[in-house]
Amino acid sequence: MSKLKREDLMSLEEYDQARPGFREQVMAHKKNRLVRLDEHAALYFEDRLTMQYQIQEMLRIEKIFDAAGIQEELDTYNPLIPDGSNWKATFMIEYPDVEERKEMLARLKGIEDKVWVRVGDLEKVYPISNEDLERTTEEKTSSVHFMRFELTDEMVEAAKQGADISMGIDHAEFNVTLSPIPAVTAASLRNDLH
Repeated sequence: MSKLKREDLMSLEEYDQARPGFREQVMAHKKNRLVRLDEHAALYFEDRLTMQYQIQEMLRIEKIFDAAGIQEELDTYNPLIPDGSNWKATFMIEYPDVEERKEMLARLKGIEDKVWVRVGDLEKVYPISNEDLERTTEEKTSSVHFMRFELTDEMVEAAKQGADISMGIDHAEFNVTLSPIPAVTAASLRNDLH
């Protein structure tokens, strides 16, 4: 999947005009890329379209129109676009109640290393997490983690051939398996692979 370049982006004026329709398109697309592992944990799989939307929104909100500012946004978000042999996701731990969230984030330290994906009956793949910066402290984990799941050639081929895709978490305080993920989501994730 190719990275975004400045020429791929709309100007602030163009985006203002296109935003309602573009936003609707992206929201529909994102629905097929969400894997809700349970009510408190979800993987939001990123791709070129989701990152274009993110960049366009940041440019709009921050009113960035200079070349250096645009390049900075591209440099920030391009790493979240899959490279053809991996899936990239934003992992969210979601507890609406503030006190419960605080307690659970303390109990879930290290969870970012225990999330997994599996293609067919091949080995589980655990993520490379938070390559941009460390998000876990001695006291707690973060409610947001950025993950890259690197697949072997065999896994890529099996996924493209239609093998089931499963996901889960193997943490002592949080253990869940979703097998298989919904077909519409699996189909969308297969598009990320060479």
